[in-house]
Amino acid sequence: MLILRLFIVLVALLLILSGAMYLFTRNPRYMEFAWQTVRFSVLLLLVFGLLFLLERYVLVGWLAIL
Repeated sequence: MLILRLFIVLVALLLILSGAMYLFTRNPRYMEFAWQTVRFSVLLLLVFGLLFLLERYVLVGWLAIL
């Protein structure tokens, strides 16, 4: 869980910095980078969530059957 918290903090800082760089330069490249960062982080959080559910319910349920 510590890794996920660190990841969320780093993503938030990255989004704030890219938003600030867009405001200073008006270069749309920074907004595209922010959008890619959001998409990647959501995908990574979904993967971690699925792994958590797999561990929590499937593997524990499998051990209960055995």
